Order: sequence, then structure tokens, then C-alpha cells
Amino acid sequence: MKILERIALILFSIIMLVLAVFCCLVVFDVVELKTIFKFIEEFLKDETARKVLLGVSIVAIILAIKSLFFPTKTKKKQEIKTGVLLENKDGRLLISKDTIENLVNSVVKSFDEALESQTKVTLDNNNNITVYVSLLVRNDSIIKEMSSNMQTKIKETIKRNTDLVVNQVNINIKDVENKSNPKPNNQTKIKLNNVQINQNRTKENKDEKTVQVNTMSNNSTEKSNEGSNDNESNEISVK
Repeated sequence: MKILERIALILFSIIMLVLAVFCCLVVFDVVELKTIFKFIEEFLKDETARKVLLGVSIVAIILAIKSLFFPTKTKKKQEIKTGVLLENKDGRLLISKDTIENLVNSVVKSFDEALESQTKVTLDNNNNITVYVSLLVRNDSIIKEMSSNMQTKIKETIKRNTDLVVNQVNINIKDVENKSNPKPNNQTKIKLNNVQINQNRTKENKDEKTVQVNTMSNNSTEKSNEGSNDNESNEISVK
């Protein structure tokens, strides 16, 4: 409430209080009407009092007109809706914005042209759903056709899974893949991981073979040493 409206309310309350007190005094015969009228007549004989009363009356009239015909428009803060509430005879169902965003993400990931995506879902007071999708796409993508198919599929998926109607699907192509330095997708990462695993296994096999060769060479060396020792002992016995 603004200052002018507060002043108007205070003046109105004071005037109503004075009138109510006078009415009660007259009804209970505490004060006669002649006495009240005589007091008012004596009060108005004073020039200063008349000017003060006139000024207060003009201010009260202006504030009353302003409050009656030009009320202050209070800006209603829009509540941030976290989901769509559906009701029926069996109970209530709240479908959150996160659920809708996850459905949108699942649809976007089904398109090979989309490398990266960011989604946002907004709801108004009438439960109208607006979807915003920001994409990084491949350089060989047919953007118009891909966007049209994605918009249709997002609307159909949300309608099928939640029975909600999407008002708009706004797609923003924020960038296109750089051909000279493409960003690896998940399949490429999986292949690289498999290659590294195979390389590690190859190294392990080589290490095992090296150990086996070293073991065999050590065994042969020991046998040759044992044979030479046997020969020497035989020679000594012959002598």
C-alpha cells in the first residue's frame, strides 16, 4: 500500500470514529444536538479554523477520488511452477518439470545429428508447456528437416507418456560441429577404450611370454651347470 492510500485510510478512519462517537453521545442523551451544532457554529466563526477545515476537506476529497477511481495496481508475482497437477476422482497426479525435461532429452538423444543438447521447460498458469532445446549438431545435418522431426517427436512423446499437450517446441542451433576437430561421441569413446584395453592385454601377454622365456633359459642354464658338475665328478673318480 502506498503513502497516499495510507493517509486516505487514516483520515477516513478518524472521521468515521468522530462521527460514531457523536452518534453514540446523541443516542444515549449524553450530548444534545443543539450543543453539537452550537460547538460547530462557534468553531466556524474562527477564520483560521475555517481555513484548516477547508484544506482538510479538499485533501480528503482528492484522496477519496483517487482511491475510488484510480486504485493502485499491485503486481502479482508469478509463482514458479514446478510441475503440472492433474486431478480426477481417484486423486491427484503431479508431473514435474524434471520429468518432462527427461522425456525431451530421451527424444533428443535418439537423433544422431544432435551431439550436445540443453533443454528447458516452462509452464504458465494455464499449464501450457513450452520446450526450449539448444543443440550442437553435425556438420552434415539437414537442420530444417531434423528440427521439424524433433519437434513432432517431442510433442508426440510427451502426449503419449503424460497426456499433456505441448504448446511450443523452440529449437536453437547454437553451433555446428567443427569438421577439422570433431568432438568424439560416445561410440568413438567406447572404441578408444576397447583399443586401450586390447593394448594393455597385449602388453600383459608379452610380459608373460618374456617371463616364460627367462624361466626356460634359467632352467637350461641350471641343467647345463649340473651336467658339467657331473662330468667333473666322473673325471675325478676315473683318476
